[in-house]
Amino acid sequence: MPSVIVHFLNEDPVVGEIDAMPAAADNMVSVKNPRKKDGKDIPFLEPNVTIVIWPLARISFIEVMSSGSEEDIISFVRE
Repeated sequence: MPSVIVHFLNEDPVVGEIDAMPAAADNMVSVKNPRKKDGKDIPFLEPNVTIVIWPLARISFIEVMSSGSEEDIISFVRE
């Protein structure tokens, strides 16, 4: 489950996890454990919300965060 940063039109970004990347034919994206970038609750959501479904029309772009295992790979070593 990749972690993502969802950037909305004229709003603050939201951090969360998604099950799969949205396909080209999708109209909605569901985000699990939504929170602000600093880890605080989102003011317009209830505190007990765990999954939010947003229409892709409100989203400008989605950043996919790399996992720790990808950062351990060394692609070039010069001796």
